[in-house]
Amino acid sequence: MRTLLRLNRFWLLILVVVLTAPGVSQEKQDKSKQKRDLAEFIRANYTKYEYRIPMRDGARLFTSVYVPKDASPSQAYPILFTRTPYTVAPYGIENYRETLGPSEQLARSKYIFVYQDVRGRFMSEGEFVNMRPYIPNKRAKTDIDETSDAYDTIDWLVKNIPYNNGRVGMWGISYPGFYTAAGMIDAHPALKAASPQAPIADWFIGDDFHHNGALWLPHAFNFMAIFGLPRPELTTKWPPRFDHGTADGYNFFLEMTPISRGNDKYLKNRVAFWNEMTQHPNYDAFWKARNLPQHIKNIKPAILNVGGWFDAENLYGALRTYEAASKNSPASPVTLVMGPWYHGGWSRSDGEKLGDIPFGSKTSVFYRENIEFPFFEAQLKGKPGPNPPAAWVFQTGRNEWQKYEAWPPKQATKRSLYFGPKGRLSFEPAPAQNAFDQYISDPAKPVPFMDKPSKGMLREYMTADQRLQGRRTDVLVYQTEPLEEEVTFSGPIRPVLWVSTTGTDSDWVVKLIDVYPDDSADPKNGDDEDDDGESEPGTLSAYQQLVRGEVMRGRFRNSYEKPEPFEPGKPTKVEFVMPDVNHTFRRGHRIMIQVQSSWFPLADINPQKFVDIYTAKPEDFQAATQRVYRAPNMESNVEVLVLPKPAVATTATAGN
Repeated sequence: MRTLLRLNRFWLLILVVVLTAPGVSQEKQDKSKQKRDLAEFIRANYTKYEYRIPMRDGARLFTSVYVPKDASPSQAYPILFTRTPYTVAPYGIENYRETLGPSEQLARSKYIFVYQDVRGRFMSEGEFVNMRPYIPNKRAKTDIDETSDAYDTIDWLVKNIPYNNGRVGMWGISYPGFYTAAGMIDAHPALKAASPQAPIADWFIGDDFHHNGALWLPHAFNFMAIFGLPRPELTTKWPPRFDHGTADGYNFFLEMTPISRGNDKYLKNRVAFWNEMTQHPNYDAFWKARNLPQHIKNIKPAILNVGGWFDAENLYGALRTYEAASKNSPASPVTLVMGPWYHGGWSRSDGEKLGDIPFGSKTSVFYRENIEFPFFEAQLKGKPGPNPPAAWVFQTGRNEWQKYEAWPPKQATKRSLYFGPKGRLSFEPAPAQNAFDQYISDPAKPVPFMDKPSKGMLREYMTADQRLQGRRTDVLVYQTEPLEEEVTFSGPIRPVLWVSTTGTDSDWVVKLIDVYPDDSADPKNGDDEDDDGESEPGTLSAYQQLVRGEVMRGRFRNSYEKPEPFEPGKPTKVEFVMPDVNHTFRRGHRIMIQVQSSWFPLADINPQKFVDIYTAKPEDFQAATQRVYRAPNMESNVEVLVLPKPAVATTATAGN
């Protein structure tokens, strides 16, 4: 009978799927129609022009300009400008983009939209330099950087594009976010608003290619295998995609270890930046010159700094750019916006969920309509609007927008989560004892960062379930009892580990995890019921959601410039900062910390021997016994900033 009931239930489910399929298709049809309507609006309301704008050194940068057809002496429009290394395609004045600007709202409101290939990319002349260093004191016309190219372009635009109102805004996501942030420095007087979104800030400390000195392997390799190939001449085309020959990135990159094999077998010295990167394994002048936030001072334009809590690429850049701008530009309004988004998700999605984790509303729609659109309308068209707060951030866990007078919130207080015996985690230190927990880290069998194969850095890893990893013998797990009341962390996370290793180098990965109760319902459908009418667990039952994870390459524990080996077996302090969170652990949930020494292939494998990893030999890779101490004066813990209860913040309407 139970079997028959299950079969009936199965066919009922199939029937439901079939009957509801048209609804899913209708949603796709609606989005497709919306896209077509916008493309038709752009063609009907804009005229496209193409220019080669001269820079001070004579190089000409290819620039596409879309001007509203009703622009006239009585109807002038502001300019919204973005600079990109990723092409301004389509090329040709008869070929139009299907979207313009950061959002549909801004496209329909009408601006003069400008897109530019940066120096040395696609159809622009000159030499391309990755994260070209800023030149503070320019003395000759040959002293050019991204700041001067932005200035020269804006100067040309306001003087040569008819019917502009003399006000310019810049925006860009990721690498274009870097160019926007650079354009804010020594800005042209016409630049009134800038929105660096997920901007690159530092490629060694925390963005894209390195985290605390550890190479973000699949992201760096996959990106540079395409983007880094030389451009022989002006071109409108991308190089071909790299073919891994497999869908299993774990095995692909394991076989590509040591890292030098990647160049020998695949890149073959064709990618100049890969060679430069591997020739600078420490934080030397090469990397320091590419640290942009150190130059973000005395900024004049209004700033809307945007990032995603679950941005796998440039979370660090968004936070550090805001930190520099708010600290060093007191005369300019600076707003931080952080939502529950993957890289660029605020622009390219509705922002309702990431992976298995729902956020309760269309957070990206709310941002585009209630934050971004009013910002540019006010700064560039003079339209009235509410004054934005210093920080307008989404609080995950509770799934609410919050406004703060500063970030991190001034009312947050420092507390520590202490590692205890038998995997306990508590805000109170355990009784003093000479104790430690240990595991064996084997470079031949590194801990996977996801429980499914991937050739790249899956964006949903930022919220992924950590149960599989926690069951391994080379991962330490500490967790609290179920919380009797909710706890909110707002700000950076700072692990303070006392460790030892039998090797002379090691990575230390720390993960902050939200453990859901066993009875957590499926976010959409609630709990299922079995044949006896009893509930079955939902998708998030006992889910271990990653809230924040980070790696610290142990050799850099005291200095990124001067790495130091470990003395085998000697307890050593390893302290570092993980990117900020704004997350509430709800009542009944647990707080978990996992500690491990590999996170593959997300981060490259540490040989656990103090050698130059970029030139390491296979025999340099060795297993090591790792200890994490819980002893007097060596109390391993994780420092957090906790908001008081109730949280002293203004809740914003979340939208739909």
